[in-house]
Amino acid sequence: MEINAQLVKELREKTGYGPKVCLEALKESQGSVEKAIEILRKRGEGKAAEMASRPTNAGLIGSYLHFNNNVAVIVEVATQTDSLAQTQELKEFATGVAMQIAFSNPKYVSREEVPAEILDKEKEIFRATLVDSGKPAQVIEKIVIGRLDKYFEEHCLLDQKYIKDDKMTIGSWLTGLASRARENIRIRRFSRMEVGK
Repeated sequence: MEINAQLVKELREKTGYGPKVCLEALKESQGSVEKAIEILRKRGEGKAAEMASRPTNAGLIGSYLHFNNNVAVIVEVATQTDSLAQTQELKEFATGVAMQIAFSNPKYVSREEVPAEILDKEKEIFRATLVDSGKPAQVIEKIVIGRLDKYFEEHCLLDQKYIKDDKMTIGSWLTGLASRARENIRIRRFSRMEVGK
């Protein structure tokens, strides 16, 4: 079976692994994305989820200053060990994330940080715009869920597509990095400053 670019893209988005690794897994699974995910999990993807509870007491600060000096960002990327924090790959990740924050201006690191009252208000607004649509309640709920996903993509850093590679999200990039390093890595916090705001 021929493995097309769309399959590789889909697997990359779901796992955070690079194109070469995804292509190999898809070949091994004969084009099945689900089986390819299982293959990658056996190689380490599952380890990232297992490691999520491990303490992250090391790490580094990444930064970005826009060329016109009007926007600056600092971001803390936490790791289990200092040796991982000093790798070039993690430094590039921290810089890339800081640049992402400068350009996309997220409000939260993850979905879990969005206060319940804000989510309730957004759902209420979404439902109100659909009240006269004549659609059944279950269809309206599916639309609301879709719009919430879009809200998360706009406001939550981990859900955003990376500005330099829209084939992956910041979250999938982080997951792939943690899986390869076999360590828990997390974006703990960030601060964005913009002149006049």
